[in-house]
Amino acid sequence: MRKTYYPDNAVTAGPYSPAVDSGDLVFLSGQIPLDSSTGKLVEGDIAVQTRQCFQNIKVILKAAGLTLDHVVKVTVYLTDINDFKAMNEVYAEQFSSPYPSRTAIAVAALPLGAQLEIEVIAKK
Repeated sequence: MRKTYYPDNAVTAGPYSPAVDSGDLVFLSGQIPLDSSTGKLVEGDIAVQTRQCFQNIKVILKAAGLTLDHVVKVTVYLTDINDFKAMNEVYAEQFSSPYPSRTAIAVAALPLGAQLEIEVIAKK
């Protein structure tokens, strides 16, 4: 049986596990900028939304006994690739060298009208 993590203050936008433990790796589902107190998307620019995505990621990692220091791979989905620079500035505040590997992709749309979604893989 797979071990999953459902932090009390995690917000999901559908029928999925926020994180699944797979031995040495923990796979986090993509996080959109949902505010855990309202269940709605945060208002603000891409920097505000990026910070909220990372806040959600940190909550889930904490439930798994991990931190951002355990993250080895990040995938960022943006609905507007022109937001890359502003997202990247906030992203750079979250990690220190050596940085996790990363992919950034422009997509047509994301759940609930979010402007970005971030998923991570962490190693125990």
